[in-house]
Amino acid sequence: MEIKEIQALIKLMAANGVNEVEINRKDFKIHITKNATQVVNTNFVPTTTPVSNSAIPMSPEIQMMSPVKASVASVETESSHLITIKSPMVGTFYRTPNPDAPSFVNVGDVINIGKAICVIEAMKLFNEIESEVNGKIVKVLVENSSPIEYDQPLFLVEPA
Repeated sequence: MEIKEIQALIKLMAANGVNEVEINRKDFKIHITKNATQVVNTNFVPTTTPVSNSAIPMSPEIQMMSPVKASVASVETESSHLITIKSPMVGTFYRTPNPDAPSFVNVGDVINIGKAICVIEAMKLFNEIESEVNGKIVKVLVENSSPIEYDQPLFLVEPA
């Protein structure tokens, strides 16, 4: 199952009010649960059934997946006008497209809907994350190269 399929499954769950889904196939098992705090846990458990190399193309190159929209939520603090951009997946957070490049965004930068704001590596695939809001970056909440969780706050944005 591809990461896009898992993301689509999570969106389908949210749209239909489903709290739990489990899929069992002979080559993998996935169990997704949404608890009362609106966090989705995704567990991937490979089985011991061997899979032929022809079924899964292996490539030494790192692939860049199509852009992924970040989730957005309002911050419940004294600065309640700020918006939190959250991670749409589990992985490793990168502020730059490669080690020699400048950061996608820095504090004070103005962002628009669709602008790339970071990259999240998941299963050796680099997913470019795009903003779903217009505004100005107020704070970066995650260190570069840090592991992150689904729905973890990444940026604080002052809406435009």
